[in-house]
Formats: sequence, structure tokens, C-alpha cells
Amino acid sequence: MQQVKVLLIFYFVMEFILFSRPQIPMPAEDISLLLCELNRYGDGFMVNEEFAETIAARTGTRLPARQRYSRPEEIPADRPCVMVCYGGDGTLLEGVRRMGGRRIPILGINYGHLGFLANVPREYMSRALEELGRGSYELQERTMLHITGDFPPGTPPQSAFNELAIHRHGAAMISVETYVDGEMVATYRGDGVILSTPTGSTAYSLSAGGPVLAPGCACLVISPLAPHNLTMRPIVIPERSRVDFRVTGRDPQVDVSADNLNHIVGSGATFSVSKSENSVFFVKLQNISFYDTLRNKMMWGLDPRDATK
Repeated sequence: MQQVKVLLIFYFVMEFILFSRPQIPMPAEDISLLLCELNRYGDGFMVNEEFAETIAARTGTRLPARQRYSRPEEIPADRPCVMVCYGGDGTLLEGVRRMGGRRIPILGINYGHLGFLANVPREYMSRALEELGRGSYELQERTMLHITGDFPPGTPPQSAFNELAIHRHGAAMISVETYVDGEMVATYRGDGVILSTPTGSTAYSLSAGGPVLAPGCACLVISPLAPHNLTMRPIVIPERSRVDFRVTGRDPQVDVSADNLNHIVGSGATFSVSKSENSVFFVKLQNISFYDTLRNKMMWGLDPRDATK
């Protein structure tokens, strides 16, 4: 994957598309500050319908219909926009899904816990929106996965920003035959298998023992979940590969998750995964790097003995 870096150094105005979840525990004063800063540094803003109701309930401010959206086509296409996801990584994943493939840059402000994707600290919110408003940022292209297969009837083709995870539904072990470009890699027997993008390498794949990949890597990772054969290890493959799975098990049901969207399928289901033609464009601010985020979140280099001094 060729990483897109476009440094915008001129001044312009844009509309902010705010996405947040209604259950986020933001007090009224934080919400009011957020709306004030969106107005200050942007040419207006829109808010997803669910969070607009939270704003009304907590602050008494009821946004007009023109500032609300519930579908991607309601987001303006004739002027510059940036989606601001306020919450945790799960909020950002849902925001990506809400865009419906629209090529709108996205920035995550962390109001959650770990925050690999939503990597802007909330204390830095005002500064981040100011940099967005004056165009002082880069864009990074991030890989998406396109997934087809034996999903429940009526399920459209799925996409994933982090990973596709196939995992057991009950207590019994499952077997996942895995092929890359038609060549068999292995049959993973255990709890399941994960196919991860570089972005998703710091998510479920990491907890399963997969490697950390820099966002610009043109590759994917196949990581076994609690394999019955302890010699099974993650494998890195080219991002242009087609990956096919066939899952079987004694339990008649299997869980298949595309990011945070879960489906229950039957034993014997097959799935095919390839690089999506759509990408996600991440906003990268000048003073926040992937390696800074990785080092701080993983606490690399921290000596636990220092805490006792």
C-alpha cells in the first residue's frame, strides 16, 4: 500500500462532522466546550442523530435539523469536511462504518481508555481542532478489507477496518482451513483465527500474539486464536492477497466478526477476503506520531521500579 501523505499548509474553512455515542459519560460542560470549539474552528458542524439527543438532554441545546445526520448521504459532498470521532476506538470504528465508504478524512479524539485509533488526548482537543481548521495536518491512507461469504441471509458484503475474526461460538474447538491466493496455509484448530490490517494489528490481533505493524505497511496478518497446535504462529502476507476461509466444528454455530459487528453463521461456512477498493483517510497532526502513541500506550521503556521511588 502506498501511504498517502498530503501536507496542507494553506488556510481554509471546513465543516466538522461529529460522531459520538450517546452513552459516552461526557458532562454538560465538556459537551458545551466541544460544540463551542467546533463552531470556532470550522465552517459549521453536524452531529449524528443519537448524540444530538444526548446534547439536548444534558445541555438543553437542541440542534436544528440541518445540523443532524443519520445516513452518509446527508453529509455534504460539495464542501470540505472532516469527521471528528469523540470517544474510544470503538466509537471511531462505528464512525468509519457510518461514513458508508465516503472519502472523508477522520480524526479520533480519545474520551475512552487505550485509544490507539482515537489517539488525540481530550486535553489536546482545542489545539487539534485549531490545526484542522487551518489545514495543518497530513492524510494517511489506511487499508480496508472487503469480505464476502456465508453470512446470514440479507447481510450485504461486509467491510472491516481492523480485522475479520472467526471464533468459536460455544465451548467446542473449531477448525479453520485457510488459503492465500489459492494455496493452503494451514488448518487452524482452536478458538479461531484473525485476519488483520496494519491498523488492526494493535487490536484483537495484538492480544492474540500478532506483531505490531506500522500503518504504512502493505501487508496483512493472519493470527491463530488459542491454537491447539502450539507451533502455530502468526504470518504476515501481502495486502493484495486473497484469503479464503472454511470453518467447521462440532458446534453447529460459529461467530464471525467484522470489526465490532458480529454475525452467527453455521458450521461449514466459507469466506473470502481481499483488499477493499475503499480506503479510510486518517488525519495525522504534526506532533502526534504512531510511534509516540505506541510507546506511550504500551509503556515501552517504562521501568516499573521507578513507581516505587
